[in-house]
Amino acid sequence: MNDSINGQLARVPCTIVTGFLGAGKTTPIRHVIAHAQGRRLAVIVNEFGDVGIDGEILKGCGNAACPEDNIVELANGCLCCTVADEFVPALDAILAKGGIEHIVIETSGLALPKPLVQAFHWPAIKSRVTVDGVVVVVDGAALADGRVAQDIDALKRQRIADSALEHDDPVEEVFEDQIACADLIVLNKSDLLDEDGINAALAAISRALPRSVKVLTVTDGKVDEALLLGLGVGTEEDIANRRTRHDAEAEHDHDDFDSFVVPLGEVDDPSALTARVAALVERFDVLRVKGFAAIANKPLRLLVQAVGPRVSHQYDRPWAASEPRQGQLVVIGLKGLDRAAIAQALTG
Repeated sequence: MNDSINGQLARVPCTIVTGFLGAGKTTPIRHVIAHAQGRRLAVIVNEFGDVGIDGEILKGCGNAACPEDNIVELANGCLCCTVADEFVPALDAILAKGGIEHIVIETSGLALPKPLVQAFHWPAIKSRVTVDGVVVVVDGAALADGRVAQDIDALKRQRIADSALEHDDPVEEVFEDQIACADLIVLNKSDLLDEDGINAALAAISRALPRSVKVLTVTDGKVDEALLLGLGVGTEEDIANRRTRHDAEAEHDHDDFDSFVVPLGEVDDPSALTARVAALVERFDVLRVKGFAAIANKPLRLLVQAVGPRVSHQYDRPWAASEPRQGQLVVIGLKGLDRAAIAQALTG
């Protein structure tokens, strides 16, 4: 609750959850919403691309602590590039509701946290909000294999082919910049690792981070609400000391990546759908697939998420009576994806 302190309203704490494509950012946020312990939450979720699938996923687990209208989707651009146009108005809309005790901000997988944290110094918002902490979710299985994401080989081949960009892999830079801003690191997908794998992933994090930051090793993104929220760091006061590769740049872009939506009609066999999703990585430079599908004769919506060839699916909520049983999958990959061929591969 926004209690008054010395005649002034206390600032609302905001937790920024970031992490590369497929690391599993949305899952811990779902877990926090489901176990909010009565705390009144709001969520700002930013997608890379035109359609916000993560917002739909989060709304599927909404409750009295975080009703659907407290979940704001920003799907028109990377949040770190659109702070003034997207983030500040969204924050204003949430604060205008009153009674919000904590705001969770999920960035897109390509976002750099530092510009977003720096925005908390802006006069329009600095007296109303503070950064409780920056939480970086990392793909433990990928890190153990020496990658920042599950399927990065195609991207590396393309970068190496251009000699001018040989030492300028944007994915590695994004990962390093995210890690550099972390107050807490969530090492996700530990169930896919043995002890040696976990140690290898931890070593990869240590190499990218010049300071001591707590690392939580978790399965399925399940992080206790008390550990994720309430860090009380006030990150904006220290952000100038967190050096990143982009500190000297006025702006950046994400032109190496592309995303689009594939509509899906009702699906007879969910296993066949997930097999088609897994096969995409064998034919195309696809990094990530996420979305949902309507399964024939099933009242529940099927949530589908894929990182490279690794595909997970689960039923997340019933279809509403007024809701068209229309599925959709967001495909994220390298620039120049063959959209028609990918759509054909997914729809069969």
